[in-house]
Amino acid sequence: MFDRRDPYYKKAKEKGYRARSSYKLKQIQEKFKVISRGDVVVDLGAAPGGWSQVASEIVGPTGIVIAVDKLPIREFQRENIVRLQLNMQSKRLLQYLSDELQRDVDVVISDLAGNVTGQWHLDSDRQLHLASLAFNTASTFLRQGGNFVTKVFRGPNLEEFEKEIEGSFEFIKHWRPPATRKASAEEFIICKNYTGEDP
Repeated sequence: MFDRRDPYYKKAKEKGYRARSSYKLKQIQEKFKVISRGDVVVDLGAAPGGWSQVASEIVGPTGIVIAVDKLPIREFQRENIVRLQLNMQSKRLLQYLSDELQRDVDVVISDLAGNVTGQWHLDSDRQLHLASLAFNTASTFLRQGGNFVTKVFRGPNLEEFEKEIEGSFEFIKHWRPPATRKASAEEFIICKNYTGEDP
């Protein structure tokens, strides 16, 4: 349920962003500079498209954003966003990137989230599973030196996911953007300089 008094909800509506979460990516970018102009960015679990909109602004006309979700995504008024309605684990994604795009992927971002049950341990584990799937997908096409951002929920098994990605990036940092709701257990793991090596 949206709180229309939420300042980030208001700002998103005013700026034409599809979700208040757009400001989380803006804040991540401001602090960590994960996306550069001209980059190819794959946005996993992109619907409704708020992160894709922000990424599109950053990469500019020479870059491209591939918005991937099994749910339909409304058309964007931007030529540098491609919508792909498919599961992120689908071979069709890899085929598109290798056969049609024919450019290296510089950044993978994931604001994927499942349905929240209110049971903290269960929700945390489900979110970590999504983060793990996002990482496994990213590792199949992310270029060496590329960056990866994924959402997690704090929980007792977070350390397992950290071990999964450890060694695959030169820089790994947990961060909670100011736009995150105070009651939320979510945070983001910022990974830079992909080594291309298994953890």
